[in-house]
Amino acid sequence: MSFTDESVDEVTIIPRTSAALGFAQYSPKDKKLFTTEELFDRMCMMLGGRAAENIKFGRITTGAEDDLKKVTKSAYAQVKLYGMSNVVGTLSFPTDDDFKIKPYSRKLGHIIDQVGSMYVESVSSSSEKLALL
Repeated sequence: MSFTDESVDEVTIIPRTSAALGFAQYSPKDKKLFTTEELFDRMCMMLGGRAAENIKFGRITTGAEDDLKKVTKSAYAQVKLYGMSNVVGTLSFPTDDDFKIKPYSRKLGHIIDQVGSMYVESVSSSSEKLALL
C-alpha cells in the first residue's frame, strides 16, 4: 500500500450532528484522476475507524455505515464504470440502479458483485493491518 497524499485536518470521535458519531476531515488536493492504488488507499482511509473499532473492542458497530457505503460505491465504480477490473475487463456500464434492464447478463452481474465484494473485503483487511501498525 502506498500512502495517499491527502492530509488529515481533523479526526474526532465526538458527535457533531445527530447523524455522525465522529468524523475525519481531509484536505484533498485538486486531483481528478486516480490510479487503482490511490483509490484503494482512499478506501482504506475511509474504513480506518471501523478497523480500529474492531481491533480495540473486538466487534464492529453501525457507526461506519456512511464510510462503508462510500467504499462500496467506489469498489463498484472501479468494476462497472472505470474498467479497472482484470476479471470484468475494460468495460463501462451505467451505475444508476434505477435501470429496469441491466446492459449486461445476470452472469456478468454476479461476477461484478463478486469482484466488488472482493475489493471491499481486501480494503477492510488492509485497513485492519494498517491499524495494527
